Amino acid sequence: MVDRLANSEANTRRISIVENCFGAAGQPLTIPGRVLIGEGVLTKLCRKKPKARQFFLFNDILVYGNIVIQKKKYNKQHIIPLENVTIDSIQDEGDLRNGWLIKTPTKSFAVYAATATEKSEWMNHINKCVSDLLSKSGKTPSNEHAAVWVPDSEATVCMRCQKAKFTPVNRRHHCRKCGFVVCGPCSEKRFLLPSQSSKPVRICDFCYDLLSTGEMTACQSARSDSYSPSPKSSLNDVSDDDEDEDSSD
Repeated sequence: MVDRLANSEANTRRISIVENCFGAAGQPLTIPGRVLIGEGVLTKLCRKKPKARQFFLFNDILVYGNIVIQKKKYNKQHIIPLENVTIDSIQDEGDLRNGWLIKTPTKSFAVYAATATEKSEWMNHINKCVSDLLSKSGKTPSNEHAAVWVPDSEATVCMRCQKAKFTPVNRRHHCRKCGFVVCGPCSEKRFLLPSQSSKPVRICDFCYDLLSTGEMTACQSARSDSYSPSPKSSLNDVSDDDEDEDSSD
């Protein structure tokens, strides 16, 4: 069915509409063979709080952006190649339900659908697209994924030293390797993670020690791949925005 839609006028028109919704700031999305599979609003778990984002699933990429005007205008376009994507279901907890992880070597995060049926449809379609892409290319699924960042609201003290309390002065930082919320003194070092950045990025002392000795697999927290968020709200809106590609996330 995807092959049949690839060169149809209806598909070309739908992709053109998506391009126009992102405006001049968005990247062109129309290429030969690309098909728009579906779209919808999902709740993305951002660093400060869950936020609604518009998602578009194509047969080769996943695109999302901030909603400026519903169905008419979006900004801060993000494009994720599907052949690098792995998804894992998340158990329901509190108000956060019908969620799953979208994991890539560059960035990983949790999203939530409005219903269990919608979640199932999204996951099935994503898995089918990824499977088809890997089958055609002969590539193997990616086994390296960026850590899912722990939301600011889940850490009132540093998750490494367990002592430093976060205040408007003592700000939160995120380790780019394990995703933990850590204090400044526990994350003064930087390390080159080529899949995430061309320059060294902030990591915690614990991950730095393991990376420096070559024990990279041990550095990845189990929590990053089996993330179960707590539905707590943040009491103070203090967090670092260094190297964050989108300060709202």
